[in-house]
Amino acid sequence: MEKRASILIVSRNRREHLRKTIDILYRNLNMETDEIRVFLDGCTDNSESLKKIFPYVYWYGSDTMIGASGARNILYKTAKGALLFGFDDDAHPLQRNFIEITQKLFDSNSNVGLIAFKEIRGVFESDNLIPKKFLAEEPDILVNDFVGCGFVVKKKVYERTRGFPEWIDIYGEEVCVAIEILDKGKDILYTHQVQVNHRVDRIMRNKTGAGYFRFGKQLKNTAWFYFVYYPFPLVLKKIGKLYLHNLKKYGIKDSRFFAEYCKAFMTNLFYFGMIMKYRLPVKKRTLKKFNQLPKPQY
Repeated sequence: MEKRASILIVSRNRREHLRKTIDILYRNLNMETDEIRVFLDGCTDNSESLKKIFPYVYWYGSDTMIGASGARNILYKTAKGALLFGFDDDAHPLQRNFIEITQKLFDSNSNVGLIAFKEIRGVFESDNLIPKKFLAEEPDILVNDFVGCGFVVKKKVYERTRGFPEWIDIYGEEVCVAIEILDKGKDILYTHQVQVNHRVDRIMRNKTGAGYFRFGKQLKNTAWFYFVYYPFPLVLKKIGKLYLHNLKKYGIKDSRFFAEYCKAFMTNLFYFGMIMKYRLPVKKRTLKKFNQLPKPQY
């Protein structure tokens, strides 16, 4: 039986973040018409104990880590909602009626297939203490991408794409879904009418070296993005520029960036044969539209 909305979350070893997110979302849902589905991606922090606390959640998981994109690929196929809402396990919407808001936006923008929400990063004691400067609304605009911490896509549109890519583990999977949605003739709307607090402590993430890890993953996955979706010979030109730019900007200035740079390059070479089977270049008009549209501002 189809639901109004599916709330879909992938989590790995962030039990308390996930618990808070589910608590907040549950208070804003009608469980007769909506549902929450969570994928535990190789968790080792006893996240599974949340199953007893939240029996109304549909739980999925893997014993070993398969990555956010692969987990989403599996999870989104199970959803029963006409609208598929994606949230990070450490992110929650600030508007209690976020489902109704997005329904109205879809109704008034018939060609829109996906709506990206405004992201507000930071850890605050409560939503009421978020500085007003972060909450200022701006006009809705069409964009070429979205961020996975908060968005909604029509199920019938998502099912026309290949979904979140199996060939990406983490960082860069959203743009693959975005370009396939554009290639189907649908639009992506960026709105401030729904805002998401992404409870990220930037200082702590930098101390753990997350920036180096993200750099390597994004470099590898961006090269694969070009190879999968761009036509020859443009794909070779784009990948060449990508690696040269990142070598000059990061690789030669920091040994840890250089190590990640080399790792990404070797991974691209080693798995070249594997990525070939996913190659499906988009239409020329799609690339033109993709390159002309702005990215959402975060």
